[in-house]
Amino acid sequence: MAKDGIEVKAKARVTVRANIDRLVGGAGEETIIARVGEGIVTTIGSSNTHKEVLENPDTISQTVLNKGLDAGTAFEILSIDIADVDVGKNIGAQLQTDQAEADKRIAQAKAEERRAMAVAREQEMKAAVQEMRAKVVEAEAEVPEALAAALREGKLGVMDYYNLQNILADTQMRDSISKMGKPEDQPGDESK
Repeated sequence: MAKDGIEVKAKARVTVRANIDRLVGGAGEETIIARVGEGIVTTIGSSNTHKEVLENPDTISQTVLNKGLDAGTAFEILSIDIADVDVGKNIGAQLQTDQAEADKRIAQAKAEERRAMAVAREQEMKAAVQEMRAKVVEAEAEVPEALAAALREGKLGVMDYYNLQNILADTQMRDSISKMGKPEDQPGDESK
């Protein structure tokens, strides 16, 4: 793969000559093939773009020959001919796509976590509101008992009690009148 992320497939034909002096004890064909393959991969990988490799395939053979890859082997490399160079997949783009997909999944998981936390918080708030309402109802239930105790103990007179009842009735009347004065939203009224 070149530095631009494009896969380049190269086929090479290697011509060797047996080195009689090193035939016994020297590295064999597999070593030569592996070293040439490494040289090809290194040359393609160090190219800035795949186009450089396509324009000058002979740079692959020159680089491999200049490295002296046949040292310590039973063969001497005479020539390396690049038989075919093909452009493969855009591996860099595929890797970026995979990374973007992984990032998207992480972002979705975090968003779902935040949504779940918001729902849980909303439920907590609803429970807290219900708890407060229960406390208000409980406190309102104690009012008649407190009034009765105040009347019994003489801390509240009958006239004070009637005045309190008048204030409550007046408040209820004002509340009902204010609700009658509000215009109700008519469904389908699009004139606003």
